[in-house]
Amino acid sequence: MLKQQPATQPIRVLVVDDSSFMRNAITRHIHRDARFRVVDTATNGREAVAKAEQIKPDVITMDVEMPEMNGLDALKQILAKSSIPVIMVSSQTDAGAKTTIQALQLGAMDFIPKAGGFEQLHEKLHAVVGATRARQRPMVAPSPAPAPRRALPMRVTHSKPKLVVIGSSTGGPRALCQVLQGLPKNFPAPIVIAQHMPPQFTAAMAKWLSDVCAISVVEAADDMPLQPGVAYVGPGGMMFRIVNGKTKISPAQGESLYKPSVDVLAESAASGYGGQVLAIMLTGMGNDGAKGFGKLKDGGAFVVAQDQATSSVWGMPRAVTENGCADEVLPVGDIGKRIKTMFGLA
Repeated sequence: MLKQQPATQPIRVLVVDDSSFMRNAITRHIHRDARFRVVDTATNGREAVAKAEQIKPDVITMDVEMPEMNGLDALKQILAKSSIPVIMVSSQTDAGAKTTIQALQLGAMDFIPKAGGFEQLHEKLHAVVGATRARQRPMVAPSPAPAPRRALPMRVTHSKPKLVVIGSSTGGPRALCQVLQGLPKNFPAPIVIAQHMPPQFTAAMAKWLSDVCAISVVEAADDMPLQPGVAYVGPGGMMFRIVNGKTKISPAQGESLYKPSVDVLAESAASGYGGQVLAIMLTGMGNDGAKGFGKLKDGGAFVVAQDQATSSVWGMPRAVTENGCADEVLPVGDIGKRIKTMFGLA
């Protein structure tokens, strides 16, 4: 039986890794989906920079540790010359996690761990390429928008929120940095964050954010009392909830494909805080959080979604916007200011 061909031209991928085993493994995995085609491979960063300029692939998978030129230096050079999205391939060690966070700071769109079996590779390749192409399309006059499923009144809150809930995924670390850096050390409420990441990487991200932000950022552990001026990042591979004013970390029981899950965190906040929540949905693929943010909105919470122009992938914020949850849709650079306004700090 002939393999079914995709209706459009396949997405062209450049695979970069100094290990022939890894190059072959990634290539074989990519070719399982007819939407993609590996057009070339490179064995080090210098070769990757040259081939990126020569063949102009749609997307690049980039190893970190390589001879001659490592993945971080190659990433810098590629992004200085083009808008080709890059997904890092990271070792799942403390050092690998720290380097991966650096790559995301520099502009890598996302990453996959080498030890993960590449389960989400096709989904991530498709998402980052689609988002990049959408940003490159010329602007056209929009067609009339359909009526929203739910009205979006410009509400005035009569009391300050007692909790900030943030959801994020692809592009999230840089977006989180932009938002949290705008908050003062004496921020008067706790912040809880569900960022889609595997184990180990959330600890490295929390440390980086704490180093560059005035507020304290920690990876949440079980039974931590929530404190104002502290942001708690749910640990990768686990479910993160808020119960009785404390963090609750537990193994997943099939609640969601995502660990941590924005839906799970948001629903726990809705149960514990009702309408006294400011909910922020940042960049990310998929629709995790749409259901949970709906419950928050129904309970009276104020919901802000990141706009398409500043999102690496406008999936999760789009889902929140299109189901009528978002009170405001803002560029990521304005979200920190909006938070301060809500708390009377602006």
